[in-house]
Amino acid sequence: MQLGKGQKIPLNENNLIIKFDRPTTALEIDTAAFLTGTNGKVAGDEDFVFYGNARHNSGSVILSGDALEIDLSKVPRHVEKISLTATIYDAEKRRQNFGMLRGAQLKIFGTRSEIATFPLENFTVENAIVLGEVYRYKGNWKFNATGAGFSGGLAALCNDFGIEVNDVQPAPPPPEPPKPKIDTNRSGIRSQGINMGRNGNSERVDTRRENSPQPKKVELRKGQKVSLVKKGATLGEIVINLNWSQPAQKSGFFGRFLNRGIDLDLACLFELKDGNIGGIQALGNHFGELDYPPYISLDGDDRTGAVAAGETIRVNGKFTDKIRRILVYTFIYEGAADWEEAKGVVTVKCPGSPELIVRMDEYGSRKRTCAIALLENVGGTFSVEKVVEFFDDSEQMDRAFDWGLRWTTGRKD
Repeated sequence: MQLGKGQKIPLNENNLIIKFDRPTTALEIDTAAFLTGTNGKVAGDEDFVFYGNARHNSGSVILSGDALEIDLSKVPRHVEKISLTATIYDAEKRRQNFGMLRGAQLKIFGTRSEIATFPLENFTVENAIVLGEVYRYKGNWKFNATGAGFSGGLAALCNDFGIEVNDVQPAPPPPEPPKPKIDTNRSGIRSQGINMGRNGNSERVDTRRENSPQPKKVELRKGQKVSLVKKGATLGEIVINLNWSQPAQKSGFFGRFLNRGIDLDLACLFELKDGNIGGIQALGNHFGELDYPPYISLDGDDRTGAVAAGETIRVNGKFTDKIRRILVYTFIYEGAADWEEAKGVVTVKCPGSPELIVRMDEYGSRKRTCAIALLENVGGTFSVEKVVEFFDDSEQMDRAFDWGLRWTTGRKD
């Protein structure tokens, strides 16, 4: 079975091998696993399996090169999810990213045969990836083909999963005191944090970011996921903006009947981690709340397309840990379903991250609803995926993404 991003499959065997299969490359790539609870965090350093701690003390997860050996029967009760990750060593200093890697895939093996393959592609500036997740669901185990990329390397992943990483400052120049002595313990597990030394040397992860340039804008391809950069404990405010053009005005007698324009409405579906689901849209005056659940709000309703700022949804990044996923979509409330003339563009902005651009560039559809982008909570930040898929109405879209809302017909006042 070949999996696509976001696809989930049941795991019917206790003994698994999950291998990060990749071609020979100059990139120095490290794999690791985080065993997390319901809050998405590890309970302690021992729940982080990496090159300095290759075997979990329960024996449930063993790291061997680029492969994880998992015995689900031994996973501790407090663990709800096992996230397999890959990072590029010293990526920012070397100006390397996973956009340089081609032909990689994740392979899942059972006791007797290969269960599934997950191609890993469409990465750009990311230097860390959550490859896939093994997780509990109603008493059973499932696998999620995640493929979500991040910036910040292993240190950023550790912080997101609740691992404290020591930030060792460089030695100051004389005559100031020399830098403190660094413990070169290969195992790396220390009560005050993690020593991430490789090959027995005295390096540690320095959580300060290099000043290597990042692109100011990244235009997403369909199916591509890029994750927002987390600076500090929380994300900043996420601004999702929709802009579109009105069709060219037609002259003559019939022009007054045809020049009605398009009223595109920006909206979203949300699912919180407590199970609460709902929608944000101008229709029905469901504008949301930024500082209270669902921590998402719609600024207003541009009914003409003439407002330069377009329509904007804001997400309060302080409450990322309470939001599971957000589906950004638009629908044509009035006007012809001419997506090519509308030339809709959604931008996603977050402090510290490149501006993400999603163009609604699949023309020809006469369906009136378009799912544009999916934001999913992975490791304490959001991955943003370009969807651009058209539906007859919002209810059909709801079913396609398994949201579970009840829909009724409404009108604007």
